[in-house]
Amino acid sequence: MSERSQTVVLIDDHPLFRKGLTQLLRAVKGFRLVGEAAGGEEGFGCVLKHRPDLLLLDLNMRDMSGLEVLRLVKQADLDTRVVMVTVSDAAEDLVAALRAGADGYLLKDMEPEVMIEALQAAAAGRIVVSDNLTHLMAAALRQDSRPESVAAAGLTEQEQRILERIAAGLSNKLIARELDISEGTVKVHVKHVLRKLNLRSRVEAAVWAVENVRNGR
Repeated sequence: MSERSQTVVLIDDHPLFRKGLTQLLRAVKGFRLVGEAAGGEEGFGCVLKHRPDLLLLDLNMRDMSGLEVLRLVKQADLDTRVVMVTVSDAAEDLVAALRAGADGYLLKDMEPEVMIEALQAAAAGRIVVSDNLTHLMAAALRQDSRPESVAAAGLTEQEQRILERIAAGLSNKLIARELDISEGTVKVHVKHVLRKLNLRSRVEAAVWAVENVRNGR
């Protein structure tokens, strides 16, 4: 992570959890909390005002769901990484959040030090999902019809290289730097990879790669 502090906005309607996470963020070098809100509507306004590097977003809130806020943030085309922080370990919630563009999905009952490590990874441009949830995504993918190997998907060598880096959790910016190509070119390749694999999000692509490439298929 760069030396510059990562600005953070927190949206959660549980005061105690919000207070706990706020204290946790303030105790760790590298994060600067610039706004917090108890509801989706107020929170989205906070995001537009501060344009944070990182948004920590509850899934279930009274006035507006976290998914609705997530979609608004993505439509606003902000350079903000969005990590869902929730109590829900339901496969449908996980899949819905990641398909809507979330950069991570963490459970509230994580140990504080594990939570901080995950948030640092997210701020550095990596995809973060609680370890005990990745099997849910893999199972959801297996239920759908899609290629079972790189060869069957017809990926080019460059697309394979990009898929490997997506699986490693790298952002488009980091992939572009590693492969010495523009970020716009990476976006085009990612779009092609997702289309060929019949997937809707890079997190799904990462899980597919782990299941089908690293297992030697």
